Amino acid sequence: MTTDGALARLIRSSADRTVAAKAEVCDLCAAPVADEHAHLYDTGKEEVRCVCGPCSVLFAGAGAGDGHYRLVPRRRVRLPRVDTAALGVPVGLVFFVPRTDGTVTAQGPSPAGAMRWEVDAAAWQELAGTCPQLATVEPEVEALLVNTVHGLDHHWIVPIDDCYRMVAVVRREWRGLSGGGQVWPAVERFFEDLTERP
Repeated sequence: MTTDGALARLIRSSADRTVAAKAEVCDLCAAPVADEHAHLYDTGKEEVRCVCGPCSVLFAGAGAGDGHYRLVPRRRVRLPRVDTAALGVPVGLVFFVPRTDGTVTAQGPSPAGAMRWEVDAAAWQELAGTCPQLATVEPEVEALLVNTVHGLDHHWIVPIDDCYRMVAVVRREWRGLSGGGQVWPAVERFFEDLTERP
């Protein structure tokens, strides 16, 4: 065996391990998952976890997993403008998550992750009275996602994993104190790519 052959095999082996390390796996059983895969919301840690098809079936029913894991729905609904001013959140890029205990949180992306506020639950209920679709938001796993930055007017009911993807876009693209020139075009692209799903 030549040195060149051994070196080539070592490089190939290293590259194969790198690709394998980057492949996503189910957070429950470690099986490989496809690029488009289901997610579970861990209510205890408030985290989204990747899950394979067979494992996702285990959590499809109400009460499955004793409420610790909740299957994240895929539904996306574009809404007409929703006046969220009464909710008292001072930013234009934010998502509102109703909780199973009746509380509502608002989270806005920042370079350090999501900032969080408690929202007056009565104000949320009043807003849902003016926009009945908000009453259909599934607690913990769906959110009202709003973007009114730079004159935009996006209002969506989305799965919670979409909200975390949006936070990741902001963290990845933010530069300096004001965000730089890349973050807002990236956020606009994120919203342009949202499509309605039943």
